[in-house]
This record gives sequence, C-alpha cells and structure tokens, in this order.
Amino acid sequence: MKSIVHDQLGPADSVLRLTDREVPEPGEGEVRIRVAVSGVNPTDWKARTGLYGGNVVESVPNQDGAGLVDAIGPGVDGVAVGDRVWVTLAAFQRPLSGTAQEYTVVPVERVFPLADNASFALGASIGIPAITAHRALTVAEGGPTRLSPGALKGKVVLVAGGAGAVGHAAVQLARWAGATVIATTSPKKTDYAEAAGAHHVVNYRDEDAAAQIRGIAPDGVDLVVEVAAGANNELDLAVLRPRGTIAIYANDGDQPFAIDIRANMGLNSRYQFVLLYSVGWEFLTAAAEDINEAIAAGVLPVGAEAGLPLHHFKLDQTVEAHQAVESGATGKVLIDVADL
Repeated sequence: MKSIVHDQLGPADSVLRLTDREVPEPGEGEVRIRVAVSGVNPTDWKARTGLYGGNVVESVPNQDGAGLVDAIGPGVDGVAVGDRVWVTLAAFQRPLSGTAQEYTVVPVERVFPLADNASFALGASIGIPAITAHRALTVAEGGPTRLSPGALKGKVVLVAGGAGAVGHAAVQLARWAGATVIATTSPKKTDYAEAAGAHHVVNYRDEDAAAQIRGIAPDGVDLVVEVAAGANNELDLAVLRPRGTIAIYANDGDQPFAIDIRANMGLNSRYQFVLLYSVGWEFLTAAAEDINEAIAAGVLPVGAEAGLPLHHFKLDQTVEAHQAVESGATGKVLIDVADL
C-alpha cells in the first residue's frame, strides 16, 4: 500500500516521503480502515517538526480521516466490514497508524460511524477540530457536559478565531446548543464566521472590540473558546462575566501569556486548557456521539458556503498539504487518498 512516512524530524519537504508498506492486519480490538480522505491539523506538522519532543521513530502523519471498514480483529463488536466511519487520534501512541496512507489499523474506540448522507470530506474534517470545540464548550462550572439542542440556552459564547477549523466547529456546535454566539476574526474573515452561523462578528483588532462585545452581552460572556491566549487575554478578561470560563486550546502567535491575578480573582474566573491527547477516552467518545447527532441534524457542514473552505491534495502531495497548514491556510486541508 502507498504510505507517507518520515523517520526524521524537520521540514515537510525534507522528511516526508511516499513509500510502499505492507497492508497491516488488525489485532485484538482493532479495525482496519480503507482511507478515503485524510485530514491535516496543526498538531500533525507540529509533531513532525519535533515541537512535542519525543523519540524519533518511523511515523505516518495525520490523526484524522474517514473511509470504509476493511477488516476487523477479534473482540470487535458494533462495527462491520463496509461501514462508513471517521477516525481521530489514529496515530496517538501508534506512530504507523496515521491516516496519510491507503489503509490504517486503529483501536475500535477511535472509530465512529459516519452517516450515509455525510461526505468523507466532512468525516475527515471533524475529528480533532470538532472534538476540541466540544470539549471547550463543556468545561464551564455548572455548564452542560454534553451538547444537544438547548444545552447552552441563555448562554453567551465568545469564539476567538471563528474562521479557523476549531472555531468553525465551535460556532456551529454552540449555536446548535442554543447559545448566543459572538465570534472574533480579522476583517477579511468575517464572512467565514457569519457563514458558520455566528450571530455577531467583531474585529478583534478594533480598539473598541471589548465595548462592541459588551454592547451585545452587557452582563459579559459566559464562556470563551480561545485560540490565542497570549494575544487575547486582556480582551477576554474585559468581556468575561463573573464566574465565567476561558477554554484555551492554542496560543496562536505565541505571545506571552500571564495570569492577571487581581482581575481573575475579582471575576472568580476559570481557565481550562484543552488538549485531546490527555482528555480521556470517555470524554472523546461522548463528544463523538454528540458530534454525530449534530451531523444528523445537518448543523456541521463544511465547505466555502458553510464558512470552512476545503483545500484538496493528493496523497503524493502531502508535503504541499502540510506546508499549507503550517503557513496558516484558511479552511480545512484534506488529502484525497482513494475514491470510495
């Protein structure tokens, strides 16, 4: 089978290569997937460049994907050959199970059904971004631990970076759950956040951004889904209501992040950091179930008309796909592996 591999850390065009590998067999509790589409996330290039540290071993990149169940190992229930599925964290602690290849074998708990009316492109787009968004929306004190229509009714959610893949999913899921959704973007990306479903979009670069948000939510926002903690901390504290929560899943721009103790004590605020690798599978599974309900309800579309442009590459263009994500492409980067 065709696979993208690397056994060194470094730039995509220096370490990624297309090679042939044997088709792996699923073991106890495992599922083999014929990959149709592989999704590329920032975590994929960060791992490939060594930002997470760890030992250098032969690896297949990309955590997310979608395709057809091709074979099942002993002890697997609830999954059958031919099922349409999506997968996430495919390569977590399994370096050769990334989705940038024609077949991958993963534990069955990482595999979730994909509705017949959902494209493989959608399936490969939702893994890490949508589960991250779900986790960020369910960590507030007294807030819901699951998402469904009405779960966030009466809440105001601020999504920083509403045009990114996680921000896009957070806007869609928060609106589906009944929240009033405010997104911040640059002026060039306003249309993306609006297309995703944000009720209000504010230019985070405006000097009066906090006043604009307070004009929408005079009592403050209940929850912030934060992509750039260092850059946005002052704005977040200016608009957060007492006992509000700031859920941080990234620090885009790498600006220093310092806790303003007095301001946070005055607000009785809560910071929750979000990284899926250590969240726990019970939370990931619950998120996937809610995400599938949202897909069934038609509220998690992708594509330019839905505010998340799709950028398609072939498997032998994985270098270019990784470079696109690393350079900050707006939208979702996908690798079309097979026409299934």
